[in-house]
Amino acid sequence: MERIRPSLQELIWRLRERLARPLPGASAQWEMAPPYRRALLERMKEELAQARAAAVLILLYPNDLDLAFPLTLRTLQVAYHKGQISLPGGACEPGESPVEAALRETEEELGPLGDPVELLGLLTPLFIPPSGFMVHPVVGYLPRRPVFRPAPLEVAEVLEATLSWLLDPCHQGEEEREVDGARWRIPVFRLGNHVIWGATAMILAEFRAVVREVLASSG
Repeated sequence: MERIRPSLQELIWRLRERLARPLPGASAQWEMAPPYRRALLERMKEELAQARAAAVLILLYPNDLDLAFPLTLRTLQVAYHKGQISLPGGACEPGESPVEAALRETEEELGPLGDPVELLGLLTPLFIPPSGFMVHPVVGYLPRRPVFRPAPLEVAEVLEATLSWLLDPCHQGEEEREVDGARWRIPVFRLGNHVIWGATAMILAEFRAVVREVLASSG
């Protein structure tokens, strides 16, 4: 298991600097992609060209000598991805940037964050076939853990992950799932009793690649 070696202040600085340079992109995302994704994208070229913008937030905050970030268990009342584990976020409103949308949607889902969020950068946009959104992952930092007040119609439970958890290969595996009548072996992350797959897992895979580069460069 990889440990978080730099001070948190140095790690945040290094993450911001790394996110400003060319990203790992699809090569990292595909490590956690469902095996049917390529064929699905091939069939959805028109939807991809007309995708509506959305944004999610990887909201980092201190957790002892580590950094944590929240994930949400979606309720069965939401429009998309019912009962799945997601990063907080949602659709961009007209004229709204991905950063603005990610912050607004996070506060709508988890309540006021208290401190201003420090923007560290963005990851590679990712198309979500079930909803037709092009999701822009935003990475931000808070100096302290917020008090979460989840919106009951959207969030069934707030989960907390850490960078140490994300870097630990013991938490990655595969799970058999039925999708559109066919059974597939799908890459997943496991967080306690919860399984993270699909777009959220792909976004976290790219973020993991960024964190690994930062830690490798810090010696």
